[in-house]
Amino acid sequence: MSSLSMNVPPEILEKRAAEQRRSLHNCVQELRTVVTERVREKTDVKRNARRYFGPLAGVAAVLGLSIGWGLTGIFVD
Repeated sequence: MSSLSMNVPPEILEKRAAEQRRSLHNCVQELRTVVTERVREKTDVKRNARRYFGPLAGVAAVLGLSIGWGLTGIFVD
C-alpha cells in the first residue's frame, strides 16, 4: 500500500473504487454502442448498394460484355 492510501479510510477507498468501476463500465458501454453502430453502417447492404450503384453497374456491364464477347467468339467463326 502506498502512504496515501494508508491515511485514507477504507470506506472512502471503496467508494472511489466503485465510482471508478461505474465510470469504466459506462465508457465500455459507450464504446460498444459506437462500434456496433459503425459496424452496422459499414455492413449495411442496401446503403452500400445505393452508394456504389454506378461503379457496380459499370463493372457488371463490362463483365457481361466480356463474357458475351468471349462466348460469341467461341461459337462464331
